Amino acid sequence: MSGIAGIAGAGRQAEVERMLEKISHRGPAGRRIVEVDGATLGIVWTKIQADAARVLGEEQTAQDSTGDGHFARAQVTDRGVVLARDPLGVAPLYFGRTADGALCFASEVKALLEVTRPVHEVPPGHYYDGTQMTSYFTLRKQPPLDESPEHIARELRRLLATSVEKCIQDDVMGSWLSGGLDSSTIAALARPHVRVLHTFAAGLSGAPDLEHARVVASFIGSHHHEVIVTLDEMLTVLPQVIYHLESFDALLVRSSITNYLVAKAASDYVPAVFSGEGGDELFAGYEYLKSLDPGLLADELIDITGRLHNTALQRVDRSASAHGIVAHVPFTDPAVVDYALRIPTEYKLRDGIEKWILRRAMEGALPEPVLKRTKAKFWEGAGVGDRLAQYADERIGDDEFLRERTLPNGWLLNSKEELMYYRLFREHFGDLDDLSWVGRTKGAPRS
Repeated sequence: MSGIAGIAGAGRQAEVERMLEKISHRGPAGRRIVEVDGATLGIVWTKIQADAARVLGEEQTAQDSTGDGHFARAQVTDRGVVLARDPLGVAPLYFGRTADGALCFASEVKALLEVTRPVHEVPPGHYYDGTQMTSYFTLRKQPPLDESPEHIARELRRLLATSVEKCIQDDVMGSWLSGGLDSSTIAALARPHVRVLHTFAAGLSGAPDLEHARVVASFIGSHHHEVIVTLDEMLTVLPQVIYHLESFDALLVRSSITNYLVAKAASDYVPAVFSGEGGDELFAGYEYLKSLDPGLLADELIDITGRLHNTALQRVDRSASAHGIVAHVPFTDPAVVDYALRIPTEYKLRDGIEKWILRRAMEGALPEPVLKRTKAKFWEGAGVGDRLAQYADERIGDDEFLRERTLPNGWLLNSKEELMYYRLFREHFGDLDDLSWVGRTKGAPRS
């Protein structure tokens, strides 16, 4: 994705230039700063987002948009600078106040730390006018569809295919491919619409994801690439991963390492990739959901979908943006989300089979082993497992953990692994009293 930064004040070019420099990785193709109506706006863009500079100049709007309904925007209006973020928060956006009280904003926290502390996140589906935060979209339960499973499966496939197709801007595209149902679905739906589809998988040698991704790539006829990683390589890139991710949450960091490496590989071949994020949350892909009271499932799916913006979707955005490419997430297309929320939960989790309706929708388009593959956590499928946790446990003593476990804001770190990540986070960003913008995996204790 591209990157935006700015200050609601005139003559702030030097500060905005510093901010943009911190997120220059998000836009290797170009950079522009303009001053309009007392505000200084800046943007960096990728080579497939060249119209961003035109929008900045003509519409007085700094916008990070992938063209598929996801955006982070700062627009100069008669009320001043108004910030807005897409309904699910696929595009990141943060804000704060400079020392003289001017509203400032950026796509990543590291840019804002150049000019302000504390930092706040614009929530998904909100806009902020400098005084009031206003919600314009809320995820909520919808009346269930009164249609047959066959009809729902066909319509779901059509909506997903449409979502994928409108993201395609070239006849050569990329797709991250774990060999799981979600990423395989998106890759399979993209393949007929491009001349060349590059697929990318990462993991330790012998990882289940690598094997399943090969099966899918062969089935759909993609140009497939594998990134085989070792523990030493993961430890080497860990500081860079945390710098770009802007998080120390253990499970989020763990899953981001291979995602970061596969994004780096993809950047050598394509300017944009597809990702399968969102499928598990919308269609009940997680194992723990099977133990819930069925009457609570719909609410739980809405809750975890609403948490995506600063966990899994943050991983996708930062992994791609670290290497100057765009990541499309078709499952989070507004039309797909709206329809998914209306699919009865008994078609999502049926007879103990997670994502049952999505499997029905993709019959014939994917090989049987993938259609029947059970959910594996991103870091498990890639073979990472508990290796990083074991590494941290061997190097951080119990006394160290107890001494450093409580953060300045009162949060508790959950493990020595998380302490290892927090130490790197602190090296990059310092001891921050306000960490409200840092996403934590659901269930992680905060105090």
